[in-house]
Amino acid sequence: MLRPAPLAARVRCGLAAAVVALVVGVATAACSTSAPGQASPTGTAVALATPEPSPSETLLPDADGAPHSAVGELVTGFPVALVPVPTGAEVLLSSAAPVDGTDLTDVSLNLRTAQDTAGLLDAVRAPLLAAGFVENATPAAEPGLAAQSTFSRGDGSELLVVGILDRDGERTLTLGGRVRATAP
Repeated sequence: MLRPAPLAARVRCGLAAAVVALVVGVATAACSTSAPGQASPTGTAVALATPEPSPSETLLPDADGAPHSAVGELVTGFPVALVPVPTGAEVLLSSAAPVDGTDLTDVSLNLRTAQDTAGLLDAVRAPLLAAGFVENATPAAEPGLAAQSTFSRGDGSELLVVGILDRDGERTLTLGGRVRATAP
């Protein structure tokens, strides 16, 4: 036969049960809502849309904000001895930024010309080969390009990639990479 628990023990059990019931009731009430449920995010939030530039906003940095790039001209410090602008070509954008801790310069050049593809590539190729670069022509240009080639010098730390797009009777040349202004 079971004996009833002492009165103090029954009061503590009853009090504990009341507290648990109160906590569960409050928690349940706090979770109840007539609004649609919303799941808590479980990962990093990712922006799904990027703002469109406004008509008064420029897409290119101004000269003060980007001292190593220029629109419509060669930027100061661009290695014209290695990469001269072909005769009759219009410079769209150029950049030349020193690479920290090295004697290298990151360069890029975008230009437009009516010169034929082969002549344009030759105009870039000749000074690079004369400066000791070796051409590593790709077997076939990337889709959409009329010509593509890569030039390297020395230990491979100097590397330039050239691509030419031919569209509507004009060629657009894009060149980018790292070079030293003088031969190693």
